[in-house]
Amino acid sequence: MTTNDQTQPDPDERPSKSQVKRDMHALQELGKTVVELSSDRVKQLPLSEKLQDAVLLAQRTTSREGRRRQIHYVGKLMRDAPAEEIARQIDEWANGSRQQTAHLHAIERDRDRLISDDSALTPWLEAHPDVDVQAFRAIIRAARSEHKKNQTLLPGQQPKRKHYRALYQAIKDANQAPDDQSPPENAANEEDPS
Repeated sequence: MTTNDQTQPDPDERPSKSQVKRDMHALQELGKTVVELSSDRVKQLPLSEKLQDAVLLAQRTTSREGRRRQIHYVGKLMRDAPAEEIARQIDEWANGSRQQTAHLHAIERDRDRLISDDSALTPWLEAHPDVDVQAFRAIIRAARSEHKKNQTLLPGQQPKRKHYRALYQAIKDANQAPDDQSPPENAANEEDPS
């Protein structure tokens, strides 16, 4: 092998033209996704000042052709950006939100089960041994009583939800890990959505 052969890149190691084109389209799509984010989220991403300015300008551009050209420019600037890190952060925002919603729905199902079914309490308490059993039972009794009264209301009367919400909060607190007392960043609403 000559020294000249060593400096030449192996043609098998270079990406194909098709791969380069796919990568460029992926960066273009990522740039489009970044433009569709809120300006607050854009500012949280690891973007260069030039790229951030281009994204914010694309968000303000109202003409369709001007916006298309600006998004294309953003895609071009994405070549020098940490694309994997940006994509990972966007994915975390999107999936974190879905995970948070699923978690809140699980709390609601637990609450409804605990109100309607006496046999649901024992397995729930076994899964949450740190809960103050007496206080938790008192919250459930109050929520059940409130639920019964709400079923007898006349049309137009507002149902009471104080104990219903208190039970939701108690379940939520019990599900929170002791070392993670801070609420998730993506938590849209700390109150009971009901």
